[in-house]
Amino acid sequence: MIRDPVRGRIRESEPSEPSPQESRPLVKTTPVPPRGGPPLHVVQVIGGGSARVCAHVRSLTAGLVARGVRVTVCAPPGTEPDYGFTGLGAHFVPLSCGTGPEAAAVLRAVCADAGVVHAHGLRAGVPAALALCGRRRTPLVVTWHARVQAVGVRARLMWLLERRVVRAAQVVFGTTSDLVDRARRHGARDARLAPVTVSVPCGGHEGRPGRPDGADDTAREKTRAELGVTGRPLVLAVGRLVPRQGHTTLLTASRAWRRLDPQPLLAIAGEGPARPALQRRIEAEELPVRLLGRREDALELLAAADVAVLPARWEGRAMVAQEALRAGVPLVASAVGGLPELVGDAALLVPYGDAEALADAVGGLLVDPARRRGLAAAGRAQAATWPSEDETVTQVLSVYDELEQGG
Repeated sequence: MIRDPVRGRIRESEPSEPSPQESRPLVKTTPVPPRGGPPLHVVQVIGGGSARVCAHVRSLTAGLVARGVRVTVCAPPGTEPDYGFTGLGAHFVPLSCGTGPEAAAVLRAVCADAGVVHAHGLRAGVPAALALCGRRRTPLVVTWHARVQAVGVRARLMWLLERRVVRAAQVVFGTTSDLVDRARRHGARDARLAPVTVSVPCGGHEGRPGRPDGADDTAREKTRAELGVTGRPLVLAVGRLVPRQGHTTLLTASRAWRRLDPQPLLAIAGEGPARPALQRRIEAEELPVRLLGRREDALELLAAADVAVLPARWEGRAMVAQEALRAGVPLVASAVGGLPELVGDAALLVPYGDAEALADAVGGLLVDPARRRGLAAAGRAQAATWPSEDETVTQVLSVYDELEQGG
């Protein structure tokens, strides 16, 4: 799951059902000189329903429109009621989730007068590259938000598609350094670290400050009481229940925490196909673990936690990690993907799949309040170094201008 800035909660990283939102905050903008001639037309392409990608495109759309750019968003139909692109002043075109000729045909028509086409992810990049085939004057920008998880024959197919998309793009943004390196190995002519952020409205943690700066203790204690952790520590994991999220390792680590006094509760918010197997193991081994299912209040759960854990096999700029640091919640995470460069020294990083290291890191924090306070302060300081929405939009627009001018 990741934080959805539109709804003020953390969502699973896989597509989920949309829910309407009446009020959506806009990003602040930096004034830019007026352009000569017609406004730049930018087509943003989304290939799936990932909350992380949709939130980023929404943020870009708001900032670009505010700067006088004409924006068309091509995305699966369900994303419009969820993210309100038209409410920001953009034109919305429904796009099938496929990567075949049908999606490419829709994009070819939409991009007829585009100054720049910006595709987000491989499923968006493939039809965008097909649509622009033969149109050398229309530059393609691709943002690589995550690494494709595939094995066997499918992994080979994904590798070939990645290579084709990367070589078709004038600029490839990678949200992590390893994705930038991967794009370069594929033959990218220009690969850069992506400027990416997610909106944090006035007031900090989605309209509310982090715990150390005066959170509502009553609400926190109420959440803890509902989970049955009055007088005992709460360890929280948020993520879809699939093997790549590392929950099996997390359950193994929880065995060691039974020796602590008081014994902590590990709460896992999320849903997915691995739930039955995880639940059977929890009951068979009598582990101090609760599967909470899909939650609408994941931000409140995070604010109530003593420690957050993220044991995934790979993560980019994980929203759960960003929220934990912003809220002053100590984080223990796998040292994978973009997490080390995202959190710096403001979290404890352990090898992926190492249950003993994970158990020791979490257990050490639970018995050391001073260390938890130190990580909380370090987390807020690290979060302050991340680019703002305004900075992100400005950097992306500068790349669009560079490409439009043939630089």
